[in-house]
Amino acid sequence: MTQDPSHTASFAVPRSSDGTGHRTRRNKVPEPTVYFWIIKVLCTTVGETAADLLAQRAGLGLTGVSALMSVLLALVLVAQFRTRAYRPGVYWTAVALISVVGTLISDNLTDGLGVPLELSTAVFAVLLAATFLTWHRQERTLSVHHVDTTGREAFYWLAVLFTFALGTAAGDLVAERMALGYLTSILVFAAVIALVAVAHRALGLDAVWSFWIAYVLTRPLGASTGDYLSQPTGDGGLGLGTVVTSALFLAVILALVVHLSVTGKDTTPAPTTA
Repeated sequence: MTQDPSHTASFAVPRSSDGTGHRTRRNKVPEPTVYFWIIKVLCTTVGETAADLLAQRAGLGLTGVSALMSVLLALVLVAQFRTRAYRPGVYWTAVALISVVGTLISDNLTDGLGVPLELSTAVFAVLLAATFLTWHRQERTLSVHHVDTTGREAFYWLAVLFTFALGTAAGDLVAERMALGYLTSILVFAAVIALVAVAHRALGLDAVWSFWIAYVLTRPLGASTGDYLSQPTGDGGLGLGTVVTSALFLAVILALVVHLSVTGKDTTPAPTTA
């Protein structure tokens, strides 16, 4: 699922116009290179393990963790919106926090309020679809190559939040109904993502939809990976624990983000002027 060099997805518009008359800026999000997908899965894994760590080990409970993470996410998103171009450190901090918050939203509904996973999965799917519909209706594009206005960025982050919540609920639903186990779940979700990539490259599946489908699926993939590494061996995991797993993945994320900050390999080229 690397970037589409031609940027010719059916929902894309030229970079020189945002379709609304507002002044455009540099693209505020990274290009979907291999670095993007690696860090995305790692952030998703951290979201799963960190949420469990804070709720259980720190004694904050779901409500306390949800409040704390929501405040931190709001602060980082303010910083993200104030930047004039993509900044890897700010962007990926926001993704890591929104991964935690999205997980907690689903967990609060399921564990706190007793909402069935079937219902929460359906609701999040509808909310995500409504976000995409409104985004495209107002901005005429869903392409991540053109997140260059405040409106598009707001829709982007709202969609990201719903993908994490949907991925959490759907992943838990599959895990409970099919009882696949952590390792088998990793292989299943990885295989489905691979099928999406094949459908995009070989069968012409739209680049925009390929991206967002894969984006949703990386959530249960990362969660299954986090559970497999952190859960006790008696429960089918490797027994590394949430502390070790979170620390290990955060270290890899930090190294990759520093690399991208220095090299700029995932930055959208600036629009050329005539």
